[in-house]
Amino acid sequence: MSETVDSLVDRARARIGRLTPEQARGAVEAGAVLVDTRYQALRERDGLIPGAVIVERNELEWRFDPACPYKLPQAVDHDVHVIVVCNEGYASSLAAASLRDLGLRRADDLDGGFQAWAAAGLPVVPAAGAGGGEGGKGAALRH
Repeated sequence: MSETVDSLVDRARARIGRLTPEQARGAVEAGAVLVDTRYQALRERDGLIPGAVIVERNELEWRFDPACPYKLPQAVDHDVHVIVVCNEGYASSLAAASLRDLGLRRADDLDGGFQAWAAAGLPVVPAAGAGGGEGGKGAALRH
């Protein structure tokens, strides 16, 4: 029997933490890494969360595997707290579960995604004014 995407998301969510926007902000203040995996058009349309690291979804595992030569500086070990953000909190659940599969024990996602963050009145800046949040910018990924 085939699985549906809804059941796949449900299974992923059973294995990860789902943080509210306020919880995510507190976790970031305590040292967690907020990772925005939305595609560029959404970032340009809706803006950015200040301080979030931008990593395209197709590069996420390579950027956060502590053993990978293409990892980000934030990927220091398997205990780094990573909070994945997508637009509405669905793809980020799957992405966080994938990071858990890599051994990142503290990979979570933002419940409701960027839209929930913005609706909660938390800081958002225009894409042009974010100033350097792109973690993968300029680093070619080869695999």
